[in-house]
Formats: sequence, C-alpha cells, structure tokens
Amino acid sequence: MHVRSWQAAYRGLIPQDYLDALDPARQLEARAQRIREVDWTKGGCLVAEDDDVLVGFVHFGATRDNDDGQEPIGEVAAIYLASESWGKGFGRELMTAALAHLARAGYAHVTLWVLDTNSRARSFYEKAGFAADGAVKVDDRGSFQLREVRYRRPLP
Repeated sequence: MHVRSWQAAYRGLIPQDYLDALDPARQLEARAQRIREVDWTKGGCLVAEDDDVLVGFVHFGATRDNDDGQEPIGEVAAIYLASESWGKGFGRELMTAALAHLARAGYAHVTLWVLDTNSRARSFYEKAGFAADGAVKVDDRGSFQLREVRYRRPLP
C-alpha cells in the first residue's frame, strides 16, 4: 500500500526512476515492525478497507521533532491511500480517527510533514484544519532532495 501510493501520489514530483525502483517487499518488514512497536496509549496505525480490501492507512503518535516546547505534540507520520480510492472519503475518515485518538491521548497539537510541491496533499490537510507553521526540512535522497513543510493544528 505504502509503495504503490507513493508511486501514484508522487508521480511528477519525485524522479520516476526512483519511484519505479521502490520495492514493496523491501518495505514490508519495516512497516510490520512499526506496527508491532505501536504504543496505543500514545499513537497507532489504523487501516481503511473497502469490501474487505485494504485501501489506506494512517500512522500517528508522538512527534518525531525535537523543536517543540513543553506541550505534548502529536504527529501524523504517514497517511496513504490506494490511488483508486482517492476522493471517496477514506482519507478523511482515517484522519478524523487519528486526530480523535491523538486528542484522547492528551496531545495539545498535531503536526505532519508534506512535500512542498504536493498540492493535492496540502489541500487535503488544509481542509482538515492544518496550516503551514513555517518549519521546513530537506530530505537528501542522494541524487535528489525532497523539501518538506510542516503543518500544524490544535486538537480539542
């Protein structure tokens, strides 16, 4: 799911040879390990299904950033959908469930990182109440760089 979603969502935003070389089998164990290590009191991983077929997931928990002050900050670390499920409400349902879980876990705010050129994702996050907070990071992939901007919103 993760790799196939990357290949669809980042077409034209990331070099095609990089996307073509992504191997779902190599990602499987790392994703499974992250799910096994989830501390459900602080975060989790939820999936969306359509007629018993996996169509998306969201992974969330404590922020991985170290620049936030004293208040508890959560993070949506990943949210991905199969491209054929875009626009059908699954992403909104996953985001709503993740935000509710983070609020119950006691986080005051939630952040996420998004590729600066990914206008589709940025629009989705803005509709969910997120706004860019000015933080930027660059992920150096060797032959290219990804520039990400951080989005933030308060939790109830």
